[in-house]
Amino acid sequence: MQKRSFLKALPVLVAGAQPVFSGGTSAKTRPFVEVWKDAECGCCKDWVKHLEDNGFDVRVNDSGNTAARARLGIPARLGSCHTGQVGGYAVEGHVPARDIQRLLAERPKAIGLAVPGMPVGSPGMDGPIYGKRKDAYDVLLVKADGSTSIFKSYPSKSSTSS
Repeated sequence: MQKRSFLKALPVLVAGAQPVFSGGTSAKTRPFVEVWKDAECGCCKDWVKHLEDNGFDVRVNDSGNTAARARLGIPARLGSCHTGQVGGYAVEGHVPARDIQRLLAERPKAIGLAVPGMPVGSPGMDGPIYGKRKDAYDVLLVKADGSTSIFKSYPSKSSTSS
């Protein structure tokens, strides 16, 4: 790395962000997600890959997610197989990367986002084993009191008319 590039990146490095160098002259930070999951869960690994493929840096803790879910304030009734934390928000379950990006851009007052259960067709639950099946599901905005509202709805493949 050239000295000028390093000096431009230094504030980002000191702050602990994950820099991405483009052309060797500027740094752009990628959102950092910390994930807690079971070590053997294949759909969790696929969701982590989905995040990485969509511009996130991810650190994985293969220690299960029940304690992380509780610590981050996600109600147990909204649980799934993995829990993440990004930009001060909790992310529970198979939340699409574009919804996390929207959350970070809009910065609503909330605990975070949740996709309860494991809906087929959501990121990480969309592998070849499921064929072309895609169930309807909602991404929920989890508010400070534990209540939710729909952040984004995804229709089933059969109900898509376009």
